[in-house]
Amino acid sequence: MLRVATRGSALARWQAERVVALLGNPAHELVIITTVGDVRTDVPIHALGGQGVFVKEVQQAVIENHADIAVHSAKDLPAVTPTELVLGAIPERADPRDALVGCRFAELKAGARIGTGAVRRRAQLAALRPDLAFGELRGNVDTRIEKAAQFDAVVIAAAALHRLGRLDVIAETLAIDVMLPQVGQGALAVECRSDDHATLALLATIDNQRLHREVSTERAFLAVLGGGCDLPVGAYAQTGPDDELELRVFLETAEGARSAEVRGTDPERLGITAASALGVSS
Repeated sequence: MLRVATRGSALARWQAERVVALLGNPAHELVIITTVGDVRTDVPIHALGGQGVFVKEVQQAVIENHADIAVHSAKDLPAVTPTELVLGAIPERADPRDALVGCRFAELKAGARIGTGAVRRRAQLAALRPDLAFGELRGNVDTRIEKAAQFDAVVIAAAALHRLGRLDVIAETLAIDVMLPQVGQGALAVECRSDDHATLALLATIDNQRLHREVSTERAFLAVLGGGCDLPVGAYAQTGPDDELELRVFLETAEGARSAEVRGTDPERLGITAASALGVSS
């Protein structure tokens, strides 16, 4: 019996069952975990510390052998994996872009109010449209869709809407050139204990090596910054000809917003190079 640790939201359960299906539908049970991010819905994610607020308790369930694997949205993972665990598989990645619900970007009125809890999204939208105002938005996908009526538009990860069959609410999917996604956005991530060789071998059968390398490149960049979803940072890596990686990054600091595009073949080195291009040293 494969024990699968996951959060209890509809999206998290979908992701867990998707991983089980990719593994060939072995006998399994979902080990439902409540995280601090699920409990403290009254507090902005960045105020909770951002990094790991939706994954730490799920990871701990695997570390303590209450579960065999943990299934996450890769964007929720801290930049550094606990030593007791290993990122065994990145099996697939849905649309990594952000979507607007309620109104297309070009049709937003002057001073429009946007609902989003992500400092990354606020920073990039404000850089494009300094007139925009922002309001906090928390809750599961259905809750955020329901709250869209309180704003001129809300921003939700396109992957979440695709996976839950809510394409009907998308007014516009924002191009990567308009808004860089969060590190790992759209990708599924599966962890297991680092000494659980049988489970690691099982996860290797569904690991997409190209996607794993791309997400690892984005995570290497985030590791240099030392942060997670509490930072106004975006990154997106793609594999080009001859297996060369292209990494586009964004960061806003007190000195303003900066972006860069770098290329290379080594994920860790490329992440460091991208951070250096933004003036951040490792």
